[in-house]
Amino acid sequence: MRKPVLIVGAGPVGMTLAMALRRRGVAVRIVDKAAARTDKSKALVLWARTLEMLDIEGCAAPFVQAGLPAGGVHIQEAGGKPLLDVSFSTARSVYKFALMLPQSETERLLEEELGRLQVRVERSTELLSFQDSEGGIVASIKHADGLVEAFPASWIAGCDGAHSTVRHALGAAFEGDTSPSDFLLADVEVDGEVARDALTICWAADGIAAFFPIDGSRMRVVADCGPSAPTERSAPTLEEVQAIVDQRGPAGLRLRDPVWLSSFRINERKVRDYRHGRVFLAGDAAHVHSPAGGQGMNTGMQDAFNLAWKLALVWHDRAAPALLDSYSAERSAIGDQVLRNAGNMTRVAMMRNPVLQEIRRLAAHNLGRVPALRQHMVDQLSEVDLHYRDSPLTLRHAGAASGPAPGDRAADVALLKPADGSTRLHEVLRTGKFAVLSVGVPPVELPAALRDIAAPVEGIASTDYPSGHVWLVRPDAYVATGTSGRHPSEIVAALERLVLRPGAVSGLPGA
Repeated sequence: MRKPVLIVGAGPVGMTLAMALRRRGVAVRIVDKAAARTDKSKALVLWARTLEMLDIEGCAAPFVQAGLPAGGVHIQEAGGKPLLDVSFSTARSVYKFALMLPQSETERLLEEELGRLQVRVERSTELLSFQDSEGGIVASIKHADGLVEAFPASWIAGCDGAHSTVRHALGAAFEGDTSPSDFLLADVEVDGEVARDALTICWAADGIAAFFPIDGSRMRVVADCGPSAPTERSAPTLEEVQAIVDQRGPAGLRLRDPVWLSSFRINERKVRDYRHGRVFLAGDAAHVHSPAGGQGMNTGMQDAFNLAWKLALVWHDRAAPALLDSYSAERSAIGDQVLRNAGNMTRVAMMRNPVLQEIRRLAAHNLGRVPALRQHMVDQLSEVDLHYRDSPLTLRHAGAASGPAPGDRAADVALLKPADGSTRLHEVLRTGKFAVLSVGVPPVELPAALRDIAAPVEGIASTDYPSGHVWLVRPDAYVATGTSGRHPSEIVAALERLVLRPGAVSGLPGA
């Protein structure tokens, strides 16, 4: 009997990983030292790419129903004079919005999904230590009653946040720095004229004020307070937040009934390697960065989706263990990209130099006039531009279509002939298999040995998928490779190379 995967941390990342693994038939155990899931709003937005991956899991609808779709971003000067409006209506996804959903709700929905999969989160249960050997993991787990259990696992996934016990046990350096500037956060009721269906960011001479809709009149207000002493700043009062909103925000706003008031500093830190033998790091345990762009939780959940399909194939002996090496290579590169983008957005927002602020104002004004630049901003925020073009799993062949190119996101597409009841590409990927997607050419004949890891399907030609080509689409909806319909054998060879069972063919990875 195969040993379960032990997941440490039952936040959005850990529960996403548990859900994705269990759907693929992997035994899991998920523990968290906290007695209950969070009751705070914390991470507040789900972007299009994360929603697409939840759609692959078959559970995006409850999240969309529970959240508030925000249709764009308004950037203004203090007092409300508009500088730039960006609409998410051009997002290259069916999810043309930022879904505003408190983390407490995201966790509730994920735990409900786990319940449907017969997985129980073990709370008040703490990982004390673990030993990693060739035969597996032995973890020491302490229960609420003080009982210490020795638990054998196949792998451990540390999804236990910025102060990760798993990362500390590994001795993995959390490289980076902390910004000297203080920020305040307030989840409050807001009366007055401010968009309730979009994000509003106000640039003022002394800093920014950002407004994020949550539900009804409830909003999150975030503002920077500039550098201060190295001692930890206390939570702001409602009066302090109101004073900053009066100076920087749209005129006439009144704050009341605070739900959460907090201060924080921005950390930009990351581990170098996400894999250490049989131990993996994901989410804030591997990377923390500026909240600009609201992509921290999304990046962590996408870590989980990336790791899940690889662990599932290896756990079921359908792929070589070497496949797991690609997790760190791929997600570390994404972590670097998100750190860089979020850091740049933060630095632009926090400019204090009057000359640079004027350049910023002119740049925002001109950005609104260039559709390609607005589209780039939408693609970056919605995360549909994330890619694995430099991944060791990405293969290139002559004759491949210009898009989607190897390493790029594979958009969902309707199928010409439903396969096993599936009418869309995402539904095929839900099985945890690769999809061999043919458009305008006959479906690829797969050898019997590959049919339990890949499904041949025919898609309808579109601007996303031009006729005459074949794509090998990974279970997380990224293109592994593509080729002309005249060379289907290249797809079969690529599939064998990527997920080859140990010893099946000598000379290939994992053999």
